[in-house]
Amino acid sequence: MSNNVEQILSLLNGCTNEQRKRIFQHLRAEFPIHPLEVRLNTEAEIILEAISRDTQGLTFRMIRGVIAEAAFDIEVVSKLVDWQDITPEGDLPYDFLLDDGFGSVSVQVKLQRSKNGRPMLASEGYTKLPTNMYVVETQRTRGGKDQVTLEDTRPYKFGEFDIIAVSMNPSTGHWHSFLYTVASWLLPQPDDESKLLKFQPVARQPNEDWTDEFMQAVRWLRNGIKKRIKS
Repeated sequence: MSNNVEQILSLLNGCTNEQRKRIFQHLRAEFPIHPLEVRLNTEAEIILEAISRDTQGLTFRMIRGVIAEAAFDIEVVSKLVDWQDITPEGDLPYDFLLDDGFGSVSVQVKLQRSKNGRPMLASEGYTKLPTNMYVVETQRTRGGKDQVTLEDTRPYKFGEFDIIAVSMNPSTGHWHSFLYTVASWLLPQPDDESKLLKFQPVARQPNEDWTDEFMQAVRWLRNGIKKRIKS
């Protein structure tokens, strides 16, 4: 069997690009790239084409946000030692609930905000914010009203998650690149300090407010330091 495979691979290496493409298309008919193709009863190429038609709209932004969450799961969570992912089902104010036996830590994953295909600056969110920092948007994708208080439910409230993990893909080009800070350090809304400001400034490099190591953010959280990120 292994000899046959080696012979086939050798023949493939001698094929033209057009011949290799025909062989690939023949095999693609039998082997889906991802189970989602079966679930949607279509091909990966069609799914990707549908996504590519809205690269400047909400669909593409949401897809990139989902990729950021998946990247955090694969690149960070799966590599943590002695931690368990205990995230429950449901519509939660955080994306991950992790536990190492010393207590649970809730994490909200957000994608660094872009504008016109480039990293957005903090000063473009609010003019009072620095021009030398990036920005992340800390509010829910969909809005609504609380049925009792009639308050806008889109803003996050302090205490709804412990750590924010910002995917820095727009500025680094890498999905494994994250910066973290303690959620209670984020800036509040000026008219309601129980809620997070919509746009939060993010450092370009790790500093005393932002770290590229998840465990450092956990240590900050558990040390109980009270402060605000620099703005």
